[in-house]
Amino acid sequence: MVKTTHEEKMRTARFKPDVKPHIVVDGQKCGECSLKSCVYVCPANLFVPLADGSILFNYEQCFECGACYVACNEEGAISWSYPAGGFGVTFREA
Repeated sequence: MVKTTHEEKMRTARFKPDVKPHIVVDGQKCGECSLKSCVYVCPANLFVPLADGSILFNYEQCFECGACYVACNEEGAISWSYPAGGFGVTFREA
C-alpha cells in the first residue's frame, strides 16, 4: 500500500468560494480574546492575529472543518455555516 503525505493530500483540494462568506469573524470580539485559539487550530492557517488584538480572516481557502468555531472561547466571535451548494472545498483523487 502506498502512503500519501499530508502535503500531497492537501494539493488535491479545490476551492470555489461564494461571494457570501460562510464564516464571519467579529474582530472586535476577537480583540477581547486572550487565547486566540482559532489561530492555532485552523489547519489552513487562515486566522492571523494583528497588533491591535483583532484577527484577520480569509475564508476563501477554508477546509470547512469547523475547528475554529469549536475552539473559539468568545461567544459570538465566529459565525459559521456551510457554504451554499456548489461552493466551498472539494477534493479530487490524487
